[in-house]
Amino acid sequence: MIESPTHEEVSRKNRQHDDTAKVGFGFWIYLMTDCVLFASLFATFAVLRNGTWGGPDGAELFSLPYVWTQTMLLLASSFTCGLAIIAARAHDKAKVLRWLSLTFLLGLGFLGMEMNEFVKLVQEGNSWQRSGFLSAFFTLVGTHGLHITVGLIWLADLFVRITRRGITAITMKRLTLFSLFWHFLDIIWIFIFTIVYLLGVAKL
Repeated sequence: MIESPTHEEVSRKNRQHDDTAKVGFGFWIYLMTDCVLFASLFATFAVLRNGTWGGPDGAELFSLPYVWTQTMLLLASSFTCGLAIIAARAHDKAKVLRWLSLTFLLGLGFLGMEMNEFVKLVQEGNSWQRSGFLSAFFTLVGTHGLHITVGLIWLADLFVRITRRGITAITMKRLTLFSLFWHFLDIIWIFIFTIVYLLGVAKL
């Protein structure tokens, strides 16, 4: 004979469902506010992109092959993040950790290249203080880089949790939210690559 769930069990499951729904809704609200933030930064950059004040513009500063390599690293990290989700749904802990490790390394490589670009520009006298164009550039690209840094810290914490606890409902939820965040940063970077670098080098 199958016993019916008790009132306490039903209430606990309902609370868990409500908590999950609230977390998911809250995370989407956060992503929407981030969209507004980046939209404001893109608008600022569009206004100041020609404000070089006699200094160098994007065509003189940017190297498309270099930025293209960055882009490939980030796109590859999104792909490996997706593979981690697939492995998690199959409850394959080893593969999840493997794909998350690769995602972390690719993201770290992207961030390292971005920091290297910033350091080179500053050393050449082209810091955010040189012109309105460079100020908008450092703010927009730097904000994205800050988000990548937060994502890498989140990913490291997620790696430790899955190593210790395995694939549970909680770690799966955290992994799913991280995946949404990481893909969101990927989309933002595509816009940055197109608007800041590609159009900047083409002087459009």
